[in-house]
Amino acid sequence: MKTFTESSKAGKYARTGVLHTRVGDVLTPTFMPDGTRGAVKGLTPDQVIGTGVGVVLANTYHLSLNPGADVIKSLGGLHEFASRKGPILTDSGGFQVFSLGKHAKISEEGVHFVDPVNGDKHFISPELSIQIQLDLGADMIVAFDHLVGLDNTTQNQVRDAFDRTHRWLIRCTSEFDRLTNEMKPSERPLLFGVVQGGLDIALRKESLRIIQASSVDGIAIGGLSVGETRKEMKTILEALAPLYDKDRPRFLLGVGTPEDLRIAVDNGIDMLDCVLPTRNARHATVWTTASEKVHITNERFASDAAVIEPGCDCYTCKVGFSRAFLRHQFKVGDPLAGTLASIHNLRHMMRICEEYRS
Repeated sequence: MKTFTESSKAGKYARTGVLHTRVGDVLTPTFMPDGTRGAVKGLTPDQVIGTGVGVVLANTYHLSLNPGADVIKSLGGLHEFASRKGPILTDSGGFQVFSLGKHAKISEEGVHFVDPVNGDKHFISPELSIQIQLDLGADMIVAFDHLVGLDNTTQNQVRDAFDRTHRWLIRCTSEFDRLTNEMKPSERPLLFGVVQGGLDIALRKESLRIIQASSVDGIAIGGLSVGETRKEMKTILEALAPLYDKDRPRFLLGVGTPEDLRIAVDNGIDMLDCVLPTRNARHATVWTTASEKVHITNERFASDAAVIEPGCDCYTCKVGFSRAFLRHQFKVGDPLAGTLASIHNLRHMMRICEEYRS
């Protein structure tokens, strides 16, 4: 099954295309909101679809803890469990190797986690990560990788994580092939391999070469949005831009401001995910064309009858919810405010993607 069709160029490296999944095609470039525990927080599936979103990302680590991959599988997989009709992508649990660093012990076998909330122990190996994601029923899954941050990280640690990521990739692809061997190509989920290497351009290029020499369906760029500057991120993406295979989708993990979206797409990225559009929205920060951030609880909006962004085609702006109304709802703690702001922010991200497509 062909995984990606390039439609046209939208710049030197920017491109439009069609991502082919077993539950339908998705136009790219596209932004994917994070439904960490199975739902995009504060939004119904129909509200998410209404923003133009084509793919939702779910978190392998958190769902494997609660309610458990076996429970979700018994209930028909994530699509049935979360009433999601379109494609779902799951991460591998690799980000938690970084984010739960103090609670994660890494070995060649895999990673032992201690839940910081209740102390429960949890283990993920490359094989288990693939098994969990297949049990969840995701349409796109990610190979388990070793992600390190930038603070107090030595070059030796970056190299160690780089090497382990590629050793784990072999185990992931082997397990994936074993478990999907009897599936028809049209029934099989897509597997993404992860490019690592910190801010070392030579390592990044070598990692991309290794990933593209493997049997994976797509290329994921990991290890960014972990404390680097925007300039550093841009430098890495610019270095990789001319090296990508044309026929595989490229996915930048965990990056999601409007400016970062443009930088990524300009450098050949097709797919991005992040919690920021909805997390910022729940904290009363919305994005507009004129300004990357508008804090809607600012006193100057107390009597402002205008919508968040005049001319915006999101539900929140089209219906006419004023800045004054949204500010009031945030001030009194009504969750409706976060929902309406989230709808606007997701639509803002999707409009940027649509601008490239047009």
